[in-house]
Amino acid sequence: MTKTGGVTLRLLDKADKEILRLPRTVKGALFDFQHKFKDNPRTPGLKLKQLKGDSRIWSARINDEYRALLLRLAEDDWLIVSVKHRKEVYDRLVYGINHVTGGIEYVDLQVVEDSILRRIPPQEPSPPTAPATPVEAPPPSAQPLFAAWSDEQLSELGVAEPLVPVIRTLTTEEQLLGLIEYAPQLTGEVLLALYDGKPFGEVRDEVTAPVAAPEPVDTEDFRTAAERPATVVTTSDDALREALEAGDFGRWKVFLHPAQSKLVERRYSGPARVGGGPGTGKTIVALHRVRHLVSQLPPGHTKPVLLTTYNKNLAADLRSRLLELGGEQLLSRVEVSHVDQLALRVVREAEPGSRKQTIDDSQAVREWRAMLDELGESGWDAEFLHDEWTQVILGQAVGTRTDYFRARRAGRGKNVGRSDRAAIWQHTERFTQRLDRLGRQTWDQVAERAARLEIGREQRIRAIERQREEAGGLDNIHLQDGSGGWLRHRYRHIVVDEAQDLRPAHWKMLRAMTARDTDDLFLVGDTHQRIYKNQVTLGSLGINIRGRSAKLSLSYRTTRQILRSALEVLGEEAYDDLDGSSETLAGYRSVLSGGKPGIHPCPDWQAEREAIAAHILAWDAHPDERIAHEQIAICVPTNRMASELGSTLGEHGIRALEIGADGARGEPGIHIGTMFRFKGLEYQRMVIAGVSDGLVPREQVNQLRHVDPARYRREVQRARSLLFVAATRARDSLDVFWHGSPSPFLQRLLT
Repeated sequence: MTKTGGVTLRLLDKADKEILRLPRTVKGALFDFQHKFKDNPRTPGLKLKQLKGDSRIWSARINDEYRALLLRLAEDDWLIVSVKHRKEVYDRLVYGINHVTGGIEYVDLQVVEDSILRRIPPQEPSPPTAPATPVEAPPPSAQPLFAAWSDEQLSELGVAEPLVPVIRTLTTEEQLLGLIEYAPQLTGEVLLALYDGKPFGEVRDEVTAPVAAPEPVDTEDFRTAAERPATVVTTSDDALREALEAGDFGRWKVFLHPAQSKLVERRYSGPARVGGGPGTGKTIVALHRVRHLVSQLPPGHTKPVLLTTYNKNLAADLRSRLLELGGEQLLSRVEVSHVDQLALRVVREAEPGSRKQTIDDSQAVREWRAMLDELGESGWDAEFLHDEWTQVILGQAVGTRTDYFRARRAGRGKNVGRSDRAAIWQHTERFTQRLDRLGRQTWDQVAERAARLEIGREQRIRAIERQREEAGGLDNIHLQDGSGGWLRHRYRHIVVDEAQDLRPAHWKMLRAMTARDTDDLFLVGDTHQRIYKNQVTLGSLGINIRGRSAKLSLSYRTTRQILRSALEVLGEEAYDDLDGSSETLAGYRSVLSGGKPGIHPCPDWQAEREAIAAHILAWDAHPDERIAHEQIAICVPTNRMASELGSTLGEHGIRALEIGADGARGEPGIHIGTMFRFKGLEYQRMVIAGVSDGLVPREQVNQLRHVDPARYRREVQRARSLLFVAATRARDSLDVFWHGSPSPFLQRLLT
């Protein structure tokens, strides 16, 4: 809301989306207009006038060609609902207050109907004697999409009543998407949920109820309606500038869906989790949650809020986006760190003299192989031993041989008897001794050590609190000094992004870093996107999210066509919910529409690389298809393939940048990397290359099918998740290439 000289001017979310499509000169004129209007709406040059036959809608001049349509909320309180060409100002405009959400809704019926008419499939010409069928009516043989629901039911769900007659004419998905493009947000979400097969009661409970106004709605009180969360408006000049200049990629800083806002601002009695498919805004919710938590803090210079995720690349992106969202003032109260770096800092604080080199999983597996080769041991697989050590021994903080004999191995698959456990324990002891001699440690070891240290710290804090209670609220100075200082939990609030990829030890460490209190832990993630082997049950680690879980189901990034293909890749695999139960993407949907993903078979890898180069050159050659190369990404199964593809593109004059652990360098060029590198990123166009049998999943995984069926299932699920993540990085288009035989994961897409 912007206010100057007593005049308040706001911009409706729907108007913002219209303005994004306008010429740049009109956007610039709108900036000038808003300042002039706030200074004096009656300035002669603005030509403010009331539309005929309506007491609330007014028009005002932006420039010679365009007009702002404004809803007068009160004497000096105005809401821009649309920006139109002067010839379209008197189209069939409908506005009102939704009786369910209490939010202001605006619809241009002429634009809606024109959008639907463009999507009516051509019909065979009627015989000359047959009466002409009105163009608005569906073909006689077509079944209306929403015939099963009465007008009263649609109204109960919050569908905009002026659109009901139009909704009754819809017979194809294309027409439905045409309506949704211009319909109020709740109307679009309700119709999509019904169309996708969700029962009426579930739509009411899961789509309508979360955004319903808590109090009775007065459909004539527009000023109150403008203050409700359902009326999404800009709140400042800076917000208006962000919305118009940043485009779709920047709108997250300004607008939140009402359901997202409720999750952000809610007070939780303990740990809470928000799930949802790719593009549903989980990270956006996490960032806004951080800003909300900071806004509740008392003044100070400390950083009591931690924002963390599973790798350095994503942590850097979160820091950048948090800075965009709230500036240095917000960032000054938040620590942003990837969880392994956080664990390493804890360990180095406790062991300042240690300078061990920390190695990743692939390096660790190579060390396992080297050790087994030196021992002449061929009966054990290096990857199996590494997984057993990290997931069971380190994951459960098993400290002795006896404890390992008792350790749970649920879901590990391969049966391991006492003699095998004895051999495994002996190998892990040799392996840890080997790492010590080499001056190395794994990230799993660091996480487990950090968890032990933080749990010990928490126990000392509790001891101090018990002593204080026994002393009638007084501090025991000697006890504090004996604990190494005035101990406090490291953080008041912890927010975790991509929660599904953290190790069990990470969760133990984070649980101990904050007091068990309201709003302590806030987690966002999707187990369908788990790309590492870390499967946890949070409840067993002291993090109880039961009753405090929510799911986002509307994708703001991926088109329905890409979304369908990505879901086909997942198949019928079962996924957990981080708390011992299963989770599905049922109801996951998108309001965006686009072309079907491209499928490109090739005879061999060389031909595939050439085909990809030709595909990109074809985009560049077409003015309507050309985009900045930084908005194009190509992912491949291996690092070697990334290098080879980059060389081929270079031969065709296409600059390519390989994405490393720190992301892509800030230079122009197409981004290339393995599927792991693209987690958390998004691009306008995505190419997935090398999706061939033996590469996705890799041949080593296929060899486990009969040797270790449980491990085979886990590895196949992880490979599916990787491909799913890659496919859902795309905003506008997706192209899948392969050579030889296609991956079995593509079977449903090819039938």
